[in-house]
Amino acid sequence: MSAADDAAPIRLGVLGCADVAARRVLPAVATTSGIRLVAVASRTLGKARALAAHFGGEPVLGYQTLLDRTDVDAVYIPLPSALHAEWIARALMAGKHVLAEKPLTTSGAETARVAMLAHRQQRVLMENFMFHRHSQHAAVRRLLDDGAIGTVRSFAATFAIPPRPQSDIRYSAELGGGAVLDVGGYPVRAAQLLLGANLTVMGASLSHDNVLGVDVGGAALLRRDDGVTAQLSFGLRHAYTSHYEFLGTDGRLSLDHVFTPPPGHRPVVRLACQDRREQLTLPSDDQYAASVAAFTGAVRAGSVLDADTVVVQARLIDDIRWHGTRPAG
Repeated sequence: MSAADDAAPIRLGVLGCADVAARRVLPAVATTSGIRLVAVASRTLGKARALAAHFGGEPVLGYQTLLDRTDVDAVYIPLPSALHAEWIARALMAGKHVLAEKPLTTSGAETARVAMLAHRQQRVLMENFMFHRHSQHAAVRRLLDDGAIGTVRSFAATFAIPPRPQSDIRYSAELGGGAVLDVGGYPVRAAQLLLGANLTVMGASLSHDNVLGVDVGGAALLRRDDGVTAQLSFGLRHAYTSHYEFLGTDGRLSLDHVFTPPPGHRPVVRLACQDRREQLTLPSDDQYAASVAAFTGAVRAGSVLDADTVVVQARLIDDIRWHGTRPAG
């Protein structure tokens, strides 16, 4: 946006009517200053009308029809993962800034292509991992930097959800489903956030459902250049778990509800050292509103947000899938 447009709200269009749009993102858009929903597109006009009736904006039949509009500055894309690369590219070529649900695409090569396209088009491209916008993670980093558990030696993170109906999109190989792409990205992104980008996948194991044709759970071992390890686990048929912990030379730090805390949740950091145990209750935060605000701010600043991070993320996921599917021995 130009300097002359700074006072005007960013005009947002939505491609698709996924549940995450209605439950998380559009309520956040409604309460965030500087951005306004103007259009909702679907392949079924009735779905677009239903979403627009609740959140505002004009219902539109067809995704390209929305991209062709001149009154849309940016788009939010909550489509199935397998459709992301195509519609991100189309949106960028149409001159729109893009907020796309995770995973940004289904491969490292596709992610690198759309990131390069965003750079050429000078448009913001943001992968909508919302959890890392929550202030609890910055508080954890401060504790670690202050030596709360000594020198960090290892990190472990788990994100798992209970089984869904077999028709759930997460179980569709054609639409980009599977545990690695859906829930596995969260602990991988957390490892990047809290350990840095210099991570290498040392090994992985994936559990496959041969009927559905997707992975439904797994684990990966990553290593930082200095030897610090990250043990990550994830699954689609597990008890709900959203947790990470650090082991250091002097103690342990752990935190629950790290990936999907509701806005009113007060995080509790647990510290366990040889001579003391402590619980620190942190302020509540709204990661959904924070994510929309970050996107809005990036569009106003004209920054190509998260370009390097999203490419590293996608390549780590590629490596986990490779290690997890190669023959043993």
